[in-house]
Amino acid sequence: MKKKVIALLLTMVAAAGLMACSSTIEETANQQKLSESSEEETAGSEEEIEAGVEGSYTIGISQFAEHGSLDNCKEGFLAGLAEEGFVEGENLTVLFDNAQADTGTTSTIADNYVSKNVDLICGIATPSAMSAYNSTLNTEIPVIYTAVSDPVAAGLAEEDGTPVGNITGTSDYLAVTEQLQMIRDILPEAKNIGIIYTTSETNSESTIAEYKKHAGEYGFEIVDTGINTIADVELAAANLVEKVDCITNLTDNTVVSALQTELAAANAKNIPVFGSEIEQVKSGCVASMGLEYYELGKQTGHMAAKILKGEEKASDMHYETITESSLYVNTEAADKIGLALSEDFIKGAYQVFDTIVAE
Repeated sequence: MKKKVIALLLTMVAAAGLMACSSTIEETANQQKLSESSEEETAGSEEEIEAGVEGSYTIGISQFAEHGSLDNCKEGFLAGLAEEGFVEGENLTVLFDNAQADTGTTSTIADNYVSKNVDLICGIATPSAMSAYNSTLNTEIPVIYTAVSDPVAAGLAEEDGTPVGNITGTSDYLAVTEQLQMIRDILPEAKNIGIIYTTSETNSESTIAEYKKHAGEYGFEIVDTGINTIADVELAAANLVEKVDCITNLTDNTVVSALQTELAAANAKNIPVFGSEIEQVKSGCVASMGLEYYELGKQTGHMAAKILKGEEKASDMHYETITESSLYVNTEAADKIGLALSEDFIKGAYQVFDTIVAE
């Protein structure tokens, strides 16, 4: 009997020892898992740090004029940079200047950025882009541009899209044929389209040529009038509305800065004015086959981030464009001049505004 009890006790002790051993093994395994998890988290954190933006940067943004489309470009540009890790107030210092549609001022702004040895200059609109490029010719400061309708005509890119130097960016090339078709759909009897443009803006001259090239295909004749300054818009508009059935705007910065002056002359004669982008339609143009400038700016911001990170050189990057245009309509602007728009036309719009928000 004693032998049986002793044997039973030995069995129980062995089992207890086995359980303790099992518990210790499990505990060790858990600790190892925790250790491995901690190491993975640490490695993940290190990868995140490596993926982030190291150091701090200073950029200069030179905007040619103050109006909605260019303002949207600037906001989109900063948003694009932020998406890539360059955040204003954290690791990015932004110097911003507006030339107020003065070409001479764009050179002063660009020279100032060069004297401060910024890491990159962004030129918003053709005159600002051209001045930035000229000011940086003897430096290593890269330039990126946006809202330049014709980079080739502006001397910023070759015919094949390659940069002429340490400069690249995005183009807001207008959908001219789509705009002509839209005008024909709205005004089936119209013959003459008026355009006001600034003679010193290269982008406007090249777009005028594009309109004249295709106008006949849609049964139109282009009547254009050139100006030099914002002060010339009032007289130019007053004369133009006596000769045309409607007016279409370019992305001409000087003219757009005086949009309300142009609209006042046209509305007095019930002459429709068509815009070239969404902000002009919001401000009182009847309709536009236009671009979204915020997205254009964001696209430019992504390109700038690659340059700042050292992933690409501006001198190696072809300029980019947004190829798709969208129909924007302002029903109040149409009602104001007694212009009837069909329901089908309005339904086909990407966005419809029923109020005028004058800038």
